[in-house]
Amino acid sequence: MPTPLDFFTSLIGKKLDHTPSSAGNWLEGTLLEVSKSHIKVRYQVRPDMCNPARILHGGVASLMLDDAIGMANFVTGTEYLMTSINLSVDFLSSAQIGEDLDLTADLVRSGANINHWEAVIRKNNGKIVAKASSNMIKTHVKMSDLKL
Repeated sequence: MPTPLDFFTSLIGKKLDHTPSSAGNWLEGTLLEVSKSHIKVRYQVRPDMCNPARILHGGVASLMLDDAIGMANFVTGTEYLMTSINLSVDFLSSAQIGEDLDLTADLVRSGANINHWEAVIRKNNGKIVAKASSNMIKTHVKMSDLKL
């Protein structure tokens, strides 16, 4: 049986539309890089991701950040499911329909019960759209029981 890292490594360069996350599948990101402490995903802003001003909705940006952090945390190989206990997001600039956005997430600290992540969404020109930090806490649910 492949490890979570093996599974996601096989998806590099592919659209993320068949992962265990239905919400993440809707985003249709493309996995660019993955390791046990880092992930990079590219998203293209679609009209259905936008607010009435036709710019990326903050809730969708938050979903991108939370989902990528969740994928990256899954790849760490933890025996137990971990879930977000917080997500702090700063929205720093807007993104327009059709723009490509690169999201990177990095593991800052891995503890016995909590993993701390930081993530950034950037435009092609390097400008930061949003940045986040999140803590993931270990649950009592074994990953092997999820049948993913």
